[in-house]
Amino acid sequence: MGHTLILAEKPSQAKAYADALQHTKKQDGYIEVNDGRFFKEKAYITWGYGHLVELLSPEQYNETWKIWKLDQLPMFPGQFQLQVSKDKKKQFNIVKRLLNHSTEIIVATDCDREGENIARSIISLAGASHKPTKRLWINSLEVDEIQKGFRHLNNGKNYLSLYQEAQTRQYSDWLVGMNASRLYTLLLQKQGMKGVFSVGRVQTATLYLLYKRQKEIEDFVSQDYFTFQGKVQVPNGSFEAKHKQRFATKEEAQKVLQEKGVLPGVNDGIIQEVKKERKRTKSPKLHSLSSLQSTANKQWEYSPSEVLKIAQSLYEKKVLSYPRTDSHFITDSEFAYIKNNLSNYQECIGVDVEVVYPDAQKRYVDNTKVAEHYALVPTKQTPNFSALNEKEKNIYLEVIATTLAMFAPDYGYEETKVEVGVKGINFEATGKVEKQIGWKSLFKNQQQARKKETVLPAMEKDQACQVNVEIAEGKTKPPKYYTEGQLINVMKHAGKEIDDEALQHTLKESEGIGTEATRASIIETLKHQLYIGIRKNLVTVLDKGKILCQAVEGTLLASPEMTAKWETYLKKIGENEGSQELFLDKIKQMIESLMQEAPKKIGSMEQSLQQVNEKSFIGKCPRCNHEDGKIQDKGKFYGCSRYREGCTFTLPKKFLGKSISQINIKKLLGGEKTNLIKGFTSKKGKMFDASLRYDQTEQKITFEFPKG
Repeated sequence: MGHTLILAEKPSQAKAYADALQHTKKQDGYIEVNDGRFFKEKAYITWGYGHLVELLSPEQYNETWKIWKLDQLPMFPGQFQLQVSKDKKKQFNIVKRLLNHSTEIIVATDCDREGENIARSIISLAGASHKPTKRLWINSLEVDEIQKGFRHLNNGKNYLSLYQEAQTRQYSDWLVGMNASRLYTLLLQKQGMKGVFSVGRVQTATLYLLYKRQKEIEDFVSQDYFTFQGKVQVPNGSFEAKHKQRFATKEEAQKVLQEKGVLPGVNDGIIQEVKKERKRTKSPKLHSLSSLQSTANKQWEYSPSEVLKIAQSLYEKKVLSYPRTDSHFITDSEFAYIKNNLSNYQECIGVDVEVVYPDAQKRYVDNTKVAEHYALVPTKQTPNFSALNEKEKNIYLEVIATTLAMFAPDYGYEETKVEVGVKGINFEATGKVEKQIGWKSLFKNQQQARKKETVLPAMEKDQACQVNVEIAEGKTKPPKYYTEGQLINVMKHAGKEIDDEALQHTLKESEGIGTEATRASIIETLKHQLYIGIRKNLVTVLDKGKILCQAVEGTLLASPEMTAKWETYLKKIGENEGSQELFLDKIKQMIESLMQEAPKKIGSMEQSLQQVNEKSFIGKCPRCNHEDGKIQDKGKFYGCSRYREGCTFTLPKKFLGKSISQINIKKLLGGEKTNLIKGFTSKKGKMFDASLRYDQTEQKITFEFPKG
């Protein structure tokens, strides 16, 4: 008889499964299991290390594709093939042997498209695709949830469409990445640009979104405007009120005042309207990964990838549910265990919650809205807080507070809207008084950051008042740069900027860029490629990113809407409603189109690229002394732009353990000595201070030591 093989994604996941089973024995690369409760015969748990297998690189399909040449494009493999990742052959061979000796395979990788792709790709390369499969589909690594999952395994065939979706995404990303990166890199290098320009189906559309926003900010011309402000005095106090209309010039505003007979300064007025309304705000929706990423970035400036890493760590510690979820809902089952554990959670967070909503509410609990994974919520197990680091504590407390908030009272306040009339000119003011802190008491960080409320004095309709009228000057403001947290939401809504939480959740499911699991890594890729920079939590497009965006402008690569439509079609493949072949044909058509359009577009950029090139020149080359010999930043060193013509002049960025600033490099090229640089380390390990000078005769850097 053969055995059952349980295929996990990584060692920590395999260990969690083993912890939930009896009679286990750790071996090299796998774990033996003898647990009659779940398996009639012996079972084995083995694992990948994430992507144990990968797609072949271009030159492995065709040797001529090894060299980057325009006449070798486009590269369309006849059939995509997999290989074992270089450093993972030992583990793959263990997995392959166990797969081939098994009678049944349980796919137990992460419960998402990517997890399905990882498992099925391993099974395929091992030659075990013909074997029957079951699927372990769970949302928590707690012992009881794992055991429940093994008791209720699903038919593996039901998840093949998810594999097909993820595989299609993988193939299309290879086609776009390999072809477009080479195309744009070679064309831009022809124009004197240096380095590689990485292009991707999703990353480039995201970069273009940021570029468009930055252009709006840079091109924004601020305009002056004028309006009326009034300090209103009533018997019980005073308050500020504003007129809605704006005027282009001060003269225009003065003319309106004159026509109405209103003087700058104190005027008689009347309270025309006092409208009081009690309002309530429900607690926030339960967290999806993206809403947790946005919140954590706003609260603590954690990057989206950092939040995913922390949430994954808490999941592996069995205190948080599966993190890569796009759902804001739980089912009746999760609601039941959360309700039963309320006292544990309250003790954990150190807050007593007044339970006014003991029953499930559709805003949070809806079986019909949970497809693959439910919202991010605490598991039944609460953590040992001393074992968590500060960031893990913050994320855990945010999730648990959001979960408890659905039981707590609404936040209640009284809003007062006042209209004040001064000879036909209306002024408005809004006051807000908190009446019930409700669920907001759970969010200690946010309480500290809450704005001071505007409390209006008591007054009545038709009451006389004094209004000190003045003409106030203002300036129109440009749009703001996105934070990393906002960028996650912008990607989710394909560039539609939606900050209002209520509006986000009333919209129908929108077409977004990337998936819940991939958005953070896309942002990290853009950082790594030096396309974007993060400063004070704001995202800016760097010079290299601007060049690429100008090059792809007008193509489908720069269209967030088209990228979102592709994502929607990929989801259809996952639902058995779309065709891999059709999708890949569309991608190939787009690449063929780029082959025609990109050379024309980049040719038209010649002048602007020349200016970029000139800006990158640091000085003249002191070795070749040619009029075209300019020193450029080459990445790890500075070198001559005529290196192809044989000029080998270089200057290091780091010299004897010290970084040489660009200002000092310019001095060296200009024949001057640098500023005094402290802390050089000699070959013998001795520390010394010196200035540097470039010796034209010797053609080398020399030292000048401080006198005395």
